[in-house]
Amino acid sequence: MNIIREMTINDYEQMIELWNGIEGLALSDADSKENIDMYLNRNKGLSYVCEHDSKIVGTILCGHDGRRGFIYHLAVHPDYRKQKIGNKLVQISLEKLNREGIDKCHIFVIEDNRVGNGFWTSIGWEKRSGFFVYSKNT
Repeated sequence: MNIIREMTINDYEQMIELWNGIEGLALSDADSKENIDMYLNRNKGLSYVCEHDSKIVGTILCGHDGRRGFIYHLAVHPDYRKQKIGNKLVQISLEKLNREGIDKCHIFVIEDNRVGNGFWTSIGWEKRSGFFVYSKNT
């Protein structure tokens, strides 16, 4: 049986293992244990894991800046896909954002991530155009 519960920093090792096994999911220094711990503390109650027999098989990292929500690392182990786990994780995070007064959410998906782009399109998310994302390490 799958159980969805709030993500904690104690889940970190299993999450990193899952994320490293997901094609199209890019990790960076921002995904260090220390940074994820700070993110979870700033965005309490918005990120979730899905467990099956005490093993994490799905994750969603979610937060907001007070104006817009952002989702990172929605991931479902390939053996557990097509069970609506991703949909449930997204829905619970969006509901929590809405309770905090956040009515719009964004996700960044790598351009050639066929599975990820297909998922977001299939659940009604709109691909944006007309702007570029710029990044800089500080």
